[in-house]
Amino acid sequence: MKKKLAIAAMSAAIAFSAFSFGAGSVYADSKMDLVIQDTQGTSYRIGGTTLSGFDCSGFTSYVFDKLGIDLPRQSSSQFEIGDSVSRDEMRPGDLVFFNTNGRGVSHVGIFVGDGQFAHSSSSRGVTISSLSESYYANRYLGAKRVMSTSTYESVARE
Repeated sequence: MKKKLAIAAMSAAIAFSAFSFGAGSVYADSKMDLVIQDTQGTSYRIGGTTLSGFDCSGFTSYVFDKLGIDLPRQSSSQFEIGDSVSRDEMRPGDLVFFNTNGRGVSHVGIFVGDGQFAHSSSSRGVTISSLSESYYANRYLGAKRVMSTSTYESVARE
């Protein structure tokens, strides 16, 4: 039992330090970063769209709603909007998409900078992961920019 508690505490500390946007995000403490930070620790819930639990597209919809941007509800529908962005052109706020079930777009997250993205993981809830983790790297489909440059700059200053 003590070992499980120690592992849980260490995992939480690692997750919290990974969630620190200071080094990873181009705009540390931007409005987007703060909204994402406020969701940390929220558990995964199929169909979830609130702080009681999020699925992946519920999480992205929630964050963007707080920024004044409406997104479609499903990850596959979110993939249909915005402009495609190459990996080397991504900026915080771009949506990143994955094929996790072998049938096309099935997972979405928000790029936060430094090769990392925020998402609601079915096993970990709202967390930050690296695009270079083999699981995500092997399932990556692409990125979409849904936030205009003026909105991006406005959100970064708030």
